[in-house]
Amino acid sequence: MDRRTFVGAGLAFAAAPVPALAAPRRWTGTVENGVHAFKGIRYGTAERFQAPKPYLPTGPVAATAFAPSCPQSSKVGPTSEDCLYLNVWTADPDARAGKPVMVYIHGGAYSNGSAVDPLHDGQPLASTGDVVVVTVNHRLNALGYLYLSRLDPRFPDSGNAGQLDLILALKWVRDNIAGFGGDPRRVTVFGQSGGGAKIATLLGMPAARGLFHRAATMSGQQVTVSGPLNATARTRAYLGKLGVTTDDISPLLAMPVERLIEGLSATDPILGGGAYMGPVLDMRWLERHPFWPDANPIGNAVPLMLGNTRQETAAFIDPDGPKMRGLTWDTLPARMAPELRIDLPPEWIVAHYRERFPRYSPMDVFYDATTAGRSWPGQVIEAEARARAGAPAWVYQVDFASRTDPRRGAFHTMDIPLVLGTLDRPGSQTGTGTAAQAASAAMQSRFIAFAQTGIPDPAWPRYDLKTRSTMIFDVISRVENDPRRWQRELFARAPYIQPGT
Repeated sequence: MDRRTFVGAGLAFAAAPVPALAAPRRWTGTVENGVHAFKGIRYGTAERFQAPKPYLPTGPVAATAFAPSCPQSSKVGPTSEDCLYLNVWTADPDARAGKPVMVYIHGGAYSNGSAVDPLHDGQPLASTGDVVVVTVNHRLNALGYLYLSRLDPRFPDSGNAGQLDLILALKWVRDNIAGFGGDPRRVTVFGQSGGGAKIATLLGMPAARGLFHRAATMSGQQVTVSGPLNATARTRAYLGKLGVTTDDISPLLAMPVERLIEGLSATDPILGGGAYMGPVLDMRWLERHPFWPDANPIGNAVPLMLGNTRQETAAFIDPDGPKMRGLTWDTLPARMAPELRIDLPPEWIVAHYRERFPRYSPMDVFYDATTAGRSWPGQVIEAEARARAGAPAWVYQVDFASRTDPRRGAFHTMDIPLVLGTLDRPGSQTGTGTAAQAASAAMQSRFIAFAQTGIPDPAWPRYDLKTRSTMIFDVISRVENDPRRWQRELFARAPYIQPGT
């Protein structure tokens, strides 16, 4: 690997076809396999539970190593509350290059995850030479989404602080990315799982308007957000776990961050399990739900790609774990029921599956039905809402299956290495053979074209309610009309309620 010091970004660009930078900046990065990498660029600072503030460097800044991620319960390497950093990869850090920009927002729901995960490395995608890639860390869990406003007026932004971090990062991109060879007028946000949900939420936030020009959500939707009363109930449960009274939450400000993370084990009063954290309908930053009762009009002008994998839930439910061990037709309904998010009789669901797909095994039905009744409906709702509004949307489905554990099929997260090109990185289960390379090339080419023009493929029709055209990404990719129609119609007999809301 060729690694050497490189100074870039913030070059004069009087001849560039974009507005001049507000103030020239210089960051020192490295070169990795011909791609200029700038890691650990601070874009903001924030006090606990407060809205972030922009950070303006006063001189040259080293950007040669990743910065810490947000504290969380999962293991992601070094963490710190001081986590408002981003990373940039570019093949041509010349202000005249004017390449489209792709800003990746990591998953992990709203509580975990990190931009520095090896699967999220922007180097392979940037090495195509077609785009500038940015990845972002921001505040998560209680640090980013604990709603304190109804208990203490000192924290009016607390329930959406993590979203405000992302908005601040996008403002940094707007103001600085031209110096890295990017076009601030062609910014695409894309993200998987929780990253996609954050993007769906950003589409409905007035403060984010104009900061990005295309959006792609990968196995992550946000139909509704947490209501303020439910969010306050969660906050009360969280405070109780930490021994903090609701009439004086000041101890939270001095408490070690490790204790704040421990508090997330409080029982969620709405869902059960650990405390859910996510964006809140606070009527300050979020004034309505993203996709209820329809697609939020403020985001409808932004072209949207949205998709899911074929067997999403195989990532969450181990085929060798207790739910699947010894699974039979008799035990299937009871084991499947807790995984559904649409309230229909599981015995009835299983009976219909067995009639429709007589060759399916109990495991096949389990993964297919829980995906169709848990992970997929949000995407269907959002795509239908965009179609009704006449807003541009393209829908895809990933059928490319795991090469390391074929029992799991095309499970949740399979699309990350395919889009980012990180097939050989730790955590990837795509393999690196010709099949994976073909599926990856198919996804990358459409995502890059979308970033460049706002249209992923002239042969891929926009989604509408008549044909429901869907791109199937696999070894051989193709467009199909209304795939999984039977599952969609089966589960449409009852409403879908967004978990956490």
